[in-house]
Amino acid sequence: MHKVVISGYYGFNNIGDESILRAVVDNLREKLGPLEITVLSYNPELTSEKFEVKSVYRMDVKKVVQAIKSCDILISGGGSLLQDSTSKKSIVYYLGIMWIAQFFKKKVFIYSQGIGPIGSRINRFLIKKTLNKIKYIVVRDDQSKELLCEIGVESTHINVTADPVIRVKKAEPETGIRILKEEGFVKDPEKMTVGFALRGLKIKGNFIEEICKASKLILADYNAEIVFIPFHFKEDMPAINEIKKELGDSVFYIENKYLTEEMLSLIGNMDVLVGVRLHSLIHAAIMDVPMIAISYDPKINSFMHSLGMKALCSIYDFQSEFLMDEFANVLNHKDTIREKVYGHIKELIQKLNQNEELIQELLDTGEK
Repeated sequence: MHKVVISGYYGFNNIGDESILRAVVDNLREKLGPLEITVLSYNPELTSEKFEVKSVYRMDVKKVVQAIKSCDILISGGGSLLQDSTSKKSIVYYLGIMWIAQFFKKKVFIYSQGIGPIGSRINRFLIKKTLNKIKYIVVRDDQSKELLCEIGVESTHINVTADPVIRVKKAEPETGIRILKEEGFVKDPEKMTVGFALRGLKIKGNFIEEICKASKLILADYNAEIVFIPFHFKEDMPAINEIKKELGDSVFYIENKYLTEEMLSLIGNMDVLVGVRLHSLIHAAIMDVPMIAISYDPKINSFMHSLGMKALCSIYDFQSEFLMDEFANVLNHKDTIREKVYGHIKELIQKLNQNEELIQELLDTGEK
């Protein structure tokens, strides 16, 4: 049985990254058969329980080295691991895991990662030197490939697929209905339900104020119900709490943490989703929910482009009237939007199969 170590931003209660891990683990097992999987996690006990894998604390150098030394292949990803916009240290950490694997002459595979932004010249140099020693690099969008080529990574090593979460299976709606009831919200069948999945970290300007204005307009003009949904609980709840001060009980708030399948079902109970978080948009696409994207990072624009769509605007120039215009447009064309998204999702799922095909090839050969 092959031994696999997976490195990523796991164990931090970020529903997006936990959804990535669910997709990666499930598809490795489905397509490659029995594997011994060890995940490097911030919370190894929880990760082991949720995903039925072995897990070690990601900062325990001795245990990390032992896991990598005994594995057949290190999988780095998915997610946005190689970027220095949120932390200057993350690139060194994730490259460091690859350096350990390379030191022990282990196979390394980059799994559908989003690359960048990368501002530091030193980080660009380190990525170039490290990734040029890796045979297969799979990124989730064309922009990531372009950035790697720009910093000097050999283009012949790079394949473009999609975000792994796209392959997560559609959830049944009953779980989401139960969660909403437990949170104090009973969906009115006579009203549309609009979900908002914002990003609460480092939001500057008047974004929250404009979101509150838009919410009031949606409530008044469409007789709708609104639910605010945190995808990264620790980061997003401060924004939700700010909104609660302004909107009070006129809207509803999800105030507990949920697993991938639960969040998918919850999103599936929305009639429209307004999303800043990338994986809220991916969840909406999986669940056939028309979406409006507000961008805070190029990865949002890249994902929407992969669906043949565009983000409405960025969080930095967002205005309530922009959302109201797009909201009306989405309602008028929701069936067309669903059909378009469904077609693109099928294509992206086919692309994602390359990951396991390339991993199988690496495991079957002596190449690194």
